[in-house]
Amino acid sequence: MKSDIPVYDISSFSEFRHEDILVARLSEYWDTHKDLYYSHRHSFYHIVLFKEGNGTHSIDFQTFPVRANQMYFMIPGQVHNWNFQGAVEGYVINFSISFFQSFLLKSDFLDDYIFFNGVAADSVIQLPDELASKIGRIFEEILDESLGNRVSGLTLVRTLLIQVFILLSRLKNFQHPEVIASRNHTILKNFKMLIERNYINLKLPRDYAELLFITPNHLNALCNHLLGNSAGEIIRNRLFLEAKRLLMNPDLTISEVASNLNFVDNSYFSRAFKKYVGISPEEFRRKSLNNQCESDMIKIKR
Repeated sequence: MKSDIPVYDISSFSEFRHEDILVARLSEYWDTHKDLYYSHRHSFYHIVLFKEGNGTHSIDFQTFPVRANQMYFMIPGQVHNWNFQGAVEGYVINFSISFFQSFLLKSDFLDDYIFFNGVAADSVIQLPDELASKIGRIFEEILDESLGNRVSGLTLVRTLLIQVFILLSRLKNFQHPEVIASRNHTILKNFKMLIERNYINLKLPRDYAELLFITPNHLNALCNHLLGNSAGEIIRNRLFLEAKRLLMNPDLTISEVASNLNFVDNSYFSRAFKKYVGISPEEFRRKSLNNQCESDMIKIKR
């Protein structure tokens, strides 16, 4: 498969100091990495806390206004870009997939937090003032520890980050309902993992139900009840999200995008894309690339 949107690895950043993690003040980070304004992916987790700033931030083609006391969470593979208006202040933390895996016995620890689920709408949190102040102090301590060379500094950084995750998970909008049975939670978690691994080749709920050893009706009922969408809709969400990501690469033809996603031909892909997204692949590409060019021109004028 041809490469599409640029993918950045944590070790490629000039201020990268420690194995698996980078912590920086937001203004310094963006001054150093102007190329990050363009659409790109990361191979690592990316957290941003805004203290001051305006503009917009797009995650997987959903755009959010930037505000003070706002946090953004991005997982590896998501496509995003920034369009700031004026100066920004806050903190940025990048950490690798293995950063917590090497520290905790529970390798899927981050999956317990809804803001790490890869859904853009769940990844943007407007903090209450009191909590914003508290998390800001924790981030300042994280920055201090990351810049120092103290005994067990990275261990303290990990525990401080876990404290942030726990505080955020206590917000009403981010609490997992206690009524969700353990078995049902496990089924849905495994369903999402299977989609991530197989969405290109397996596109029907019955394919995943078979792998989960349940009936398609049971899988669909769980998804509707607990996630608010049918199993088929969840599969299509992931498939056409990847289609949008690939279409951002002008070097890929529509036929190549269709082939990369295992559609039988270009016309079938185009019909399916238009039915799901509402516009053709060509129109989506044109609008997305034009919007990025307009944003680039604004930045140049500034």
